[in-house]
Amino acid sequence: MSYDGEKLFNLLPAIYRVRDAEQGGALRQLMAVIAEQMALLEAQNQQLYDDQFIETCADWLVPYIGDLIGYRTLHGVVPKVASPRAEVGHTIALRRRKGTATMLEQLARDVTGWPARVAEMFQLLGWTQHMNHIRPESRYAPDLRRWEKLERLNTPFDSLSHTVDVRGIAKGQGKHNIPNIGVFLWRLRAYRLHGSPAVPAVPGDTQRFLFDPLAMERQLFTRDEAELEISHLAEPINAPVPLSRRVLANFLDRYYGEHKSLFIAGAALATIQICNLSDSAGGWAHTPPPAGKIAIDPVLGRIACGDVQAQPPQVTFHYGFSADMGAGEYDRAATLTDAPTAGASVPVANPTVQGALALVQAAGGVVEIPDSGRYVETPAINTANATKVELRAANERRPTLVLGSAWEIAGGDQAEVTLNGLLITGGALRVSNTPGNQLRRLRLRHCTLVPDGQPTLVVDIPNVTVEIDHCIVGPLRVAAGSTVRIANSMVDAKGETNVAYCGTASVPAGQPEAAGGAVEILNSTIVGKVRSGEFKLVANSIFIAALAAGDNWPAPVRSEKKQQGCVRFSYLPPGSLTPRRYRCQPDFEIATRIDVAEKAASGPIDATEVNAIRADVESWLAPSFSTLRYGLASYGQLRLTCPAQIRAGADDEAEMGAFHDLYQPQRETNLRVRLDEYLRFGLEAGVFYDS
Repeated sequence: MSYDGEKLFNLLPAIYRVRDAEQGGALRQLMAVIAEQMALLEAQNQQLYDDQFIETCADWLVPYIGDLIGYRTLHGVVPKVASPRAEVGHTIALRRRKGTATMLEQLARDVTGWPARVAEMFQLLGWTQHMNHIRPESRYAPDLRRWEKLERLNTPFDSLSHTVDVRGIAKGQGKHNIPNIGVFLWRLRAYRLHGSPAVPAVPGDTQRFLFDPLAMERQLFTRDEAELEISHLAEPINAPVPLSRRVLANFLDRYYGEHKSLFIAGAALATIQICNLSDSAGGWAHTPPPAGKIAIDPVLGRIACGDVQAQPPQVTFHYGFSADMGAGEYDRAATLTDAPTAGASVPVANPTVQGALALVQAAGGVVEIPDSGRYVETPAINTANATKVELRAANERRPTLVLGSAWEIAGGDQAEVTLNGLLITGGALRVSNTPGNQLRRLRLRHCTLVPDGQPTLVVDIPNVTVEIDHCIVGPLRVAAGSTVRIANSMVDAKGETNVAYCGTASVPAGQPEAAGGAVEILNSTIVGKVRSGEFKLVANSIFIAALAAGDNWPAPVRSEKKQQGCVRFSYLPPGSLTPRRYRCQPDFEIATRIDVAEKAASGPIDATEVNAIRADVESWLAPSFSTLRYGLASYGQLRLTCPAQIRAGADDEAEMGAFHDLYQPQRETNLRVRLDEYLRFGLEAGVFYDS
């Protein structure tokens, strides 16, 4: 029913309406108020019915409905569990399938956001055969003729029989036992690079190429086919696993194609051969292939063509990495705020980056590169006063700029320059101390300045604000008087004794490098020594630094100002000189153990005991990485054996360092909470990371 004040007023006798008109219309206004309140009552009555269903109930009722069915809240760090309403809605459907392998696999994917595979370990036990119940697959001795089963041995897709292992699977020890369920997760993701020109193995080579635009040997990964609703257990094609030669050779049609794991433009499936192209007798093995054929090695990322190629082939492939950091073909739409300037695109409207930049340097604007091509040139930026110039990759694209020398960046008063989504190698970015250079802000967003041990960013003038966000960069040299903000990034000097951050001022021989400008470091990993004039704020970060034998630095990490700034929830190497620290490791663990010892002794302990505690903690409480070699899939990733004080030591109990925002401890907690709820009685689950 529709309640309208005018309709209600017209239902009154005419005499009252006439009298009301004579006296100012107060009765008409009263009818309008009554109609409004009746409409509210009607809406509330309708909402009472809607509140019986999780899909339509009011937001404040979601926790109460969840409580009725025993729903337990989770960390909302992945999309599938960010909405409690959806989680409560899925609970009943999942409970109807409680304990089944497919349900547990879907549950693991939903609450962690990672690809998952569930294996019922009792299915992989070898059995003493009974003639009335023969199980031909449960044999202790594998069939050596069945290559695929042997290829998958000791992986999440293992299907060979094993002897019983009585150790506890929940502690990550034993796997194969009657009550055991294994949940396998992949922390690495497969990132695509589309339409990128392959690089000759050596300059001038017209038959041998590398997939990677940096001419690096790179392991190719499977493009995991997503399962929105899991009706079967995950297969190798559903997980971001490294491609092996044998698997690719036998299932080439499943992995080769323009929208599949790898593809070479213009090369039909019938022309592709998979082989081992590793080094042999001073060259690549098995090269060249027959004319008209193309050989691919997915382990080394190599290509060998049977015919001479006029141009490097255009390739599409997938590589492994942990997160949306550095240049990559992932969604960066939130950072692309301004529209591209008309005519300022590369190579559609301008064949070179420099040509496009020339169109926007006077009045400002945005130059966009709409592909993942490879550009060999050394551009320069010199903007006018109060202008904003941005050079960026289009969304979900990753162009490579190969510099021949330093990239000079300059600007007039209040000028700003932004680089977004670019992979830069071959030279450093330099803001030189040239006449008229008054650049005020330099932003690096989702960029990679390939760390090769040499400085990748040099700022020679004061009063510049540098913002580095979701980037991978090499060493930084920043003049005193400028400021740097580093967030969710890696600064890699290629060694803990190398210099990651310092100033540009000249110092006498034998003296340590000058202090760099003030820094703010959030959720980042710094590999190398650091010397700054001021630590404005450091939080949730990891410093990997050490003094070499005979080093002239007084400390591996040093801030000149000790009374200003703060370092919190971070790891600092022993001997660092910084402002006040709050819950930083290993200092916090040392202080905690000293406090426990003093309480046990009912008083202070002597210096010998303090030093013993300090030496013990420092011997094991340090970051441990899968690898710090740039180009490998697990670059910068903390090992699972890394101390919990670092893996869950940030202010929100996530991990310290560049991958803080992945919230990996929270994801694992989500999974363990749900496994306790959805496992059938008598079953026990273990969580294993395949990457």
